[in-house]
Amino acid sequence: MPTGVAIRDAREQLFDAAERILLRDGPSALTSRSVTAEAGCAKGVLHRHFRDFDGFLAELVEDRVVRVERLGAELRENAGNGTVADNLAEALTAIFETVAVAIVSLVTFRDELRARIRQQRPSGLPILTEAGNLIADYLAAEADIGRVAATADTGLLARTLIGSGHLLFADRTAPRPRLEAVRGLVTAVLGSALTS
Repeated sequence: MPTGVAIRDAREQLFDAAERILLRDGPSALTSRSVTAEAGCAKGVLHRHFRDFDGFLAELVEDRVVRVERLGAELRENAGNGTVADNLAEALTAIFETVAVAIVSLVTFRDELRARIRQQRPSGLPILTEAGNLIADYLAAEADIGRVAATADTGLLARTLIGSGHLLFADRTAPRPRLEAVRGLVTAVLGSALTS
């Protein structure tokens, strides 16, 4: 795109471009030049909206955390509807089919980014920590209505689901796991905690 041509929603276009690169090529391929080329804009557009590249990446992570939080709100609204296993399988697929796995490798790959994120989020891995908390909240809501055992450790179950889901989706070069495989993982992890 020629210099001086305005692009609409530049921040979102740059975030989406970075996500595509992460999913396709991994964190080592992510540079300011690759992001702007993928977004189809001049390199200066990124620097006009963000102080530096790690600042851009930190805001990308925060933007994707907000998306996961929206998924969590939808998941909580599903408490009592459908089956617990189906609701969780769909939620895990939505989390991991997007950028969650790539964000983990990106944060691990870039020391400066990790340091910036630690200023806002002192513990855990971005997106995975929030997703675990949201799943724990959902499981607690299901326990309140009797579809999950009241004695279940919802926090432990949620962390186990996140860790297992992360491993299931971790290889970005392999075909994506089918929903049935994710449902099987959920059923295995929850085991006797499911009451219906």
